[in-house]
Amino acid sequence: MGPQHPSTHGVFRMLVALEGETITALEPEMGYLHRNHEKIGERNTYIQNIPYTDRLDYISSMSNNFGYVLTVEKLLGAQFQPTEYANYLRILMVELTRVINHMWAIGFLLNDLGAFFTPALYAIRERELILDLFEAVSGSRMMCNYMRFGGVARDLPAGWLDECSKIINQRLDRKIDEMEYYLTHNEILVARCKGVGYLSPADAVALSTAGPVLRASGVPYDVRKADPYSIYDRFDFKVACFDGCDVYARYQVRIEEMRQSVLILKQVLQQMPKSGEIQAGKKQYSIRVPEGTAYGRVEGPKGELGFYVVSDGTGNPWRYRIRAPSYISLNALGPMCVGYKVADSVIVLGSIDIVLGETDR
Repeated sequence: MGPQHPSTHGVFRMLVALEGETITALEPEMGYLHRNHEKIGERNTYIQNIPYTDRLDYISSMSNNFGYVLTVEKLLGAQFQPTEYANYLRILMVELTRVINHMWAIGFLLNDLGAFFTPALYAIRERELILDLFEAVSGSRMMCNYMRFGGVARDLPAGWLDECSKIINQRLDRKIDEMEYYLTHNEILVARCKGVGYLSPADAVALSTAGPVLRASGVPYDVRKADPYSIYDRFDFKVACFDGCDVYARYQVRIEEMRQSVLILKQVLQQMPKSGEIQAGKKQYSIRVPEGTAYGRVEGPKGELGFYVVSDGTGNPWRYRIRAPSYISLNALGPMCVGYKVADSVIVLGSIDIVLGETDR
């Protein structure tokens, strides 16, 4: 199936062995969008790599920026530790990113199920409102290039926080409720998703899955709780976890995770300073990173996103490596599809929620 199959998420191929309509073996084949991201990252200066991270999971550019700058900040030391105000701005952006990612993932899971574009449009409408906020603060809707070492690139424009507060406090909870009302007990969604794409907790761990795929198999692992970074230890939220081990449980995890993100966002609005310095250290046109090695990780919308950076003291990384959750989670695609029908393979792939820009890099 593929690499141009209309049901797949980008340029992706599945090698499938069948007995009738039943899958007996499946192997994902990726690499059609390979862009040599990591080697280009070793040619770039450190600051030049920030917009390149936007092109990984292009649905979640703020989160990608966040993981990379946190990693380089480990090497830069105390001088570039973010200001209090910048820390809150970062969490505000990445949790809004989590909401739009899951809206998108659920909308297109329904598309994969054959519901055409109507459910996706409900989700895309909310995503567009948040992208309006991203555009106002960063100048771009998708490739935001907003984070900087020690903080963020720009302060919030006038009126931005009021509009953001309206969306968080008056709209998102209601829209998540609406999505659940139409979908959670929908008999077609339940019939197609429950018991399909089974992945046991042991297999989920053994195959190195993370994020919603892992937590839908009953493993309550979230980097924000397991290894808190930034200021996540200040917020009260739960790890979204279900033990259905199937496509339906992955849908449930994303719904609950959006609710928890909204809870975090409300706490951010209550706690954050009204103003402050947006960036620690000097204005960054170029920086010299001390020699050393650092691995930084964040709980991205698709799972654990990790950056490994080795500095030799020059103006660009000696080694730059990415742990891409979309790529890692595809380890589980074959085991989740064996024993199910050809049509089920499309929704199992949709339940993983991959982006090929991140998978292939």
